[in-house]
Amino acid sequence: MADQTLPAGLSGHAVVSGSSANLGPGFDSMGLALGISDEISVQTTESGLSIDVEGEGAGEVPATWDHLVVRAIKRGLAAHGLRVDGLNVNCRNTIPHSRGLGSSAAAVVGGLGIANALAEQVDCAPLGIAELVQLSAEFEGHPDNAAAAVMGGAVVSWTETSEPGAAAQYRAAGLRLHPDIRLFVAIPQFRSSTAETRGLLPEQVSHLDARFNIARASLLVLALTERPDLLMVATEDLLHQGQRAPAMPASAEYLRLLRRCGIAAVISGAGPTVLGFGQDASLPEEAIGFAAEHGFTVGEINVGRGLVWRAGAMAAD
Repeated sequence: MADQTLPAGLSGHAVVSGSSANLGPGFDSMGLALGISDEISVQTTESGLSIDVEGEGAGEVPATWDHLVVRAIKRGLAAHGLRVDGLNVNCRNTIPHSRGLGSSAAAVVGGLGIANALAEQVDCAPLGIAELVQLSAEFEGHPDNAAAAVMGGAVVSWTETSEPGAAAQYRAAGLRLHPDIRLFVAIPQFRSSTAETRGLLPEQVSHLDARFNIARASLLVLALTERPDLLMVATEDLLHQGQRAPAMPASAEYLRLLRRCGIAAVISGAGPTVLGFGQDASLPEEAIGFAAEHGFTVGEINVGRGLVWRAGAMAAD
């Protein structure tokens, strides 16, 4: 399909949730959308690029065509056979950056949502869920955060290849989260780099550790959907959290404290945020005190919804 250049004056808006990945044993495969979100509003122009970022990342992310949202918009438009000569982009970000809360995946998924909103205005059918998961996962090489941001709720994701060397196909399926599960996040002031924390992981693991995590990840699906009483044992992990602990000692200690208090806590993604699963609306005083002493912002959080996009600009406050 030959590229069609979008006319100036089209606008689109997208809202995308943050997310937590791994959820303990489900390394690079389990994801959960969280009730924090970024909003993106875009207008096509004759030429040039203007990027305005409010909130998280303001003054930090590049205001160029290398901006992750802009790269995703261009990728989504290319999938429609479309291109754009100029953009005005406004990002209102509330998802903390470099905290293990899926800010990069949200930027990509939100950009693809904008591409859908613009494409619909020139009579192109929007990309479906499977296509959005595929394209967004290609940016990071695994679909856990991306699939959760696209679909909302809890997801199981996986990667398929038809033969060695073939392009990866990213897939995901949603889970119906048990209504009694309450979620808590403890977000520290300090940041971590996914690339750095992934570098702490060994190239190989033992069969015993692999077997342990396979059992726990399988049990986690049951715990999230039908048996929340099993969440404590189902969130045990041997493959990544302990290995990454030296890079985030306060988070590792808070994880241990919460679990001693009976809260099924995990490191969110590559950290350093800690995510807790519970069935009670309150945290013990010991946990609240540790958070205050070590600079964690702690609170209950809702499950996030899937990607939403529409033609038109962001509504005024």
